[in-house]
Amino acid sequence: MRLMHTMLRVADLDASIRFYQAVLGMQVLRRIDFSEGRFSLVYLGYGPESEQAAIELTWNWDKQDYTHGNYYGHIAIESDDIKGLCKQASELAYRVSRKPGPMKQSSAIIAFIEDPDGHQIELIQQGSL
Repeated sequence: MRLMHTMLRVADLDASIRFYQAVLGMQVLRRIDFSEGRFSLVYLGYGPESEQAAIELTWNWDKQDYTHGNYYGHIAIESDDIKGLCKQASELAYRVSRKPGPMKQSSAIIAFIEDPDGHQIELIQQGSL
């Protein structure tokens, strides 16, 4: 068995794709449009889906927004330069909800940014800034 993808519902597919490409450096792996069902799926990641998990963005064409509950946590991405990623996210007008800093009880540095739909992305860097 293997983890295939994590699905996120998005209100603006193009805005979400821009975020995951421009800030997190992901590439679109594939896109499927279901015209009869009125939804699209876009898979993004860092390499082939056969080798690693992807993010699946689900856009329901007739749904304009979603309500976030308290059931969902975040997606975690490891980086060698979370300070640079946070700076880039800010420059592109994305919200940095926790600036880079040490994680309690750990030597890791963490930060949190939000995608256009408010999903939390935890950035993790091993070692020091």
